[in-house]
Amino acid sequence: MSLDEPLAPLPQEGMGFASAWPVRAGDVDPYQRLRFDATARYLQDIAWEEMQSGFFHRTDPAWIVRRTVVDVVRPIHWPDRVELRRWCSAMSTRWTNMRVRITSENGGLIETEGFWININEFTNMPTRISDEGLAELARTTDEHRLRWRPWLTDPTPPESDVDLPFPVRATDIDQYNHVNNAAYWQAVEQYLVDYPKLVAGPHRAVIEYVAPVLARQHVSVRSRYEPGDRAGHPTSLRLWFVVGGVTTTAVRIGPLPGA
Repeated sequence: MSLDEPLAPLPQEGMGFASAWPVRAGDVDPYQRLRFDATARYLQDIAWEEMQSGFFHRTDPAWIVRRTVVDVVRPIHWPDRVELRRWCSAMSTRWTNMRVRITSENGGLIETEGFWININEFTNMPTRISDEGLAELARTTDEHRLRWRPWLTDPTPPESDVDLPFPVRATDIDQYNHVNNAAYWQAVEQYLVDYPKLVAGPHRAVIEYVAPVLARQHVSVRSRYEPGDRAGHPTSLRLWFVVGGVTTTAVRIGPLPGA
């Protein structure tokens, strides 16, 4: 799969792990749209629920996310209730693509995929998924040779006067002493205030985490907006999170491929 391809479908209706809850007032923007950072928290929440419902919390308790894809086909608004369904769409022995479909009672639809890496709790390095875990993941996919390949490879622009600081708050730090992956989406939402047309129709947002950001580090965000042209290049917003001259995270938002 690549940046411009659709996400893998659910192999059979009813497969995967399902959960549901109401959209809450703190999850939405002033127009009642479910924000990206809230969607990212939903992905964490259903992953946690699935781990606790079975054996993963014993056999494979520690995971980090390397990439998240969020395809907003039809936006979800408050008040509404969402159902989430999570399944593995591709795997290897140390990492897996986990799909989450979010549907709402009022017709909203968000398709997501996350590249999750199983890590050793003591070394924080990738480690082999347990035999039980591999068997469970294989129930919903025949792709067992998943490789990591970055999608967001454009070079980071040079420092400029339009770079914005991204203050790291104590509440942004997770149990690994890293900025939690959902917190980055708050900066994305800050930029979208100036580019509302990007999310007015079906759109795809991709975030790739290149290196962790730790507590007390100083982060700045560089941006590039591309309005699109007649040659077929789509409108897009690109962001780079930079710490001490090193790019730690990259983001791209544009029209949903094929929409």
